[in-house]
Amino acid sequence: MENIYKSGKYLEATRSWHAEDASWKAGQIKAIIDKNAIIPKYIAEVGCGSGSVLDKLSGFPELQNTRFEGYDISPQAIEIATRLGNDRIRFVEGDLFAQDDGRYFDVLLAVDVFEHVPDYMGFVDLCRRKAEYKIYHIPLDIHVSSVLRNAFIKGRYTIGHLHYFTAESAIDTLKDTGHDIIDCVYTNIAFGLFWQHPTLWKAIANVPRWLVSKFSVPFAARLLGGYSLLVLAR
Repeated sequence: MENIYKSGKYLEATRSWHAEDASWKAGQIKAIIDKNAIIPKYIAEVGCGSGSVLDKLSGFPELQNTRFEGYDISPQAIEIATRLGNDRIRFVEGDLFAQDDGRYFDVLLAVDVFEHVPDYMGFVDLCRRKAEYKIYHIPLDIHVSSVLRNAFIKGRYTIGHLHYFTAESAIDTLKDTGHDIIDCVYTNIAFGLFWQHPTLWKAIANVPRWLVSKFSVPFAARLLGGYSLLVLAR
């Protein structure tokens, strides 16, 4: 699976490395940082892709004194990231955990990443050791609708998802690897990113999702999907 990121196949599949989603994702991350009164001096992102999430985070006035580092194994991703020309972000092509330099951060981001990693539990255990706070954004691919339609398997071949989670299995994965959960919120990715990827089918599907969410967001996520989980952990 590592080859699809190094060979350029992932960029070919996504076209932009999801750069168009960065503003929304950065907003979700900033909200959980603010909610928990974290004032980071150093934020790193593993699997930073196009670097756009870090670029958007660096634009918040409250983070003007924060330094950023982005790591990705893909040369294509780092090439895109370095075009941003942001002198407050250092981008590195390579495996953060292979860097034997004792780097330790205030916050480490793994945004839609560990579902792509073959040894996902080993990966999040390494994340835990690299920063005081960890922020994970985890797609919730397993829900009643996706199981009935066998739809979740599509992501294996289109965007490289090797593992599929519910909110409960995602949280238990982090707990089982020694994380202390500080906060977690459902992010409404189906609504939040609709205008970046609009289709008639998505518009129709969002109607029952919105109606059920008025009763219970966790139930809507479990029944109809369209949500991810944003987790702040130590």
